[in-house]
Amino acid sequence: MGNLKTKDLSKIGYHNDQLRSLVISIAAKNFKHHSKEQLLDLLVQIKDNPEAFLDNELTAKIAEKVIGKVEVPAFSAYELRDEPVYCKTYGGKGIESSAKQQMELANLLPVSVQGALMPDAHMGFGLPIGGVLATHNAVIPYAVGMDIGCRMALTIIDESDGFLKRHEYQIKQALKNHTHFGMEGGLEVRQEHEVLDSPVFNQIPFLKPLRGKAARQLGTSGNGNHFVEFGEIELLPDNTLGLPAKKYTALLTHSGSRGLGSAIAKHYTQIAMNTCKLPRHAQQLAWLDLSSETGQEYWLTMTLAGDYAKACHERIHANLLKALGLKALHVVENHHNFAWKDKLANGQEIIIHRKGATPAHKGELGIIPGSMTTPAYLVSGKGEANSLYSASHGAGRIMSRQKAKDSMTVSGMKKLLSHAGVTLIGGTVEENPLAYKDIESVIAAQRDLVDIQGKFYPRIVRMNKE
Repeated sequence: MGNLKTKDLSKIGYHNDQLRSLVISIAAKNFKHHSKEQLLDLLVQIKDNPEAFLDNELTAKIAEKVIGKVEVPAFSAYELRDEPVYCKTYGGKGIESSAKQQMELANLLPVSVQGALMPDAHMGFGLPIGGVLATHNAVIPYAVGMDIGCRMALTIIDESDGFLKRHEYQIKQALKNHTHFGMEGGLEVRQEHEVLDSPVFNQIPFLKPLRGKAARQLGTSGNGNHFVEFGEIELLPDNTLGLPAKKYTALLTHSGSRGLGSAIAKHYTQIAMNTCKLPRHAQQLAWLDLSSETGQEYWLTMTLAGDYAKACHERIHANLLKALGLKALHVVENHHNFAWKDKLANGQEIIIHRKGATPAHKGELGIIPGSMTTPAYLVSGKGEANSLYSASHGAGRIMSRQKAKDSMTVSGMKKLLSHAGVTLIGGTVEENPLAYKDIESVIAAQRDLVDIQGKFYPRIVRMNKE
């Protein structure tokens, strides 16, 4: 092979110094048997269609570098509003001032239309957890959150609550065998789901390398407060599900879009911060214009992450029900880290970001969990415009993970669980029940937002063990 020089690469459109030195070093090691013409021809093909070369080990590095050189749009600088947009706070007495300040900052964005703060709110990154923000034609990656499509799923099962006592051993075994928590690894049996065939994986270059990990993590759960639990649900008379008012066995899960959603969030948050310049203290709230190519791209990938999170729950529920020979009567599910296209009462089209908030349009079903020793509430929305058709997504933390760790012993937590009749597999003191607000107060603070349809009591809980 003739020696490849930087000027040869410049002639075929390789102008970036780092890219040229990468090509020269890869060519010297791996393409010794190619003629110079063959190699230059290959490099032109990679430059013109880098996506086609991501699967080949030898060409992937060059292709990835070429894709990384996509022209980044010029940035725009913005000032904040003088006055915040209208924002209704629910259960304000129980919300820390830092969360309220974060929400106020979001309400000063020039794209903001209206805000709402849920009673479980506490400080987060960008938007507070429990924050709801309506914007005009703009999506804020950090207001959706790092765990895109984090969600709840409840299956009401065709068994009375007595099933849990009779089959406790089998349920524990099924939870150990058919759930997986944490960042690494996956289930022993490879999971199938049509979401993995989504054309979006191929349409957007940076997603291609993520598909393999998404396939491995399908049907698994994350760290922290994510859980899979069996319990009993008591449905109230005249519930909107149309099921008899009695106690049933039920399966409740909480987790999101795993590594896929996290990678999408990081990628587009960075682009937003690079292209939408805000005062330093508001920079995390940088947005993408939905009329822009990048905004459209984020919307596509966010939707994919949401579909993937839903698929994970579907696989968890299907695997556990099959292992235990159970039949589903009804499934209720909802995202609580997502953005939706919606309309205000006056017909204005908006984007609603819910960062740790449950959609609660009129008649829309949702689940608001407490802690591992307190009930989760099955609710239907009242469609309250002041809350941007939203409700809380849980009880909300009152202790940081570190504080929860410092203030509770393992034996103290075991006593709490035993007293509540709950068996825990895995889990840490960071998730101890006292780290959360009182779910009854949180529910009472949103009487205007939801009607209660039933109460779920956890009995056998599986969580990650750090």
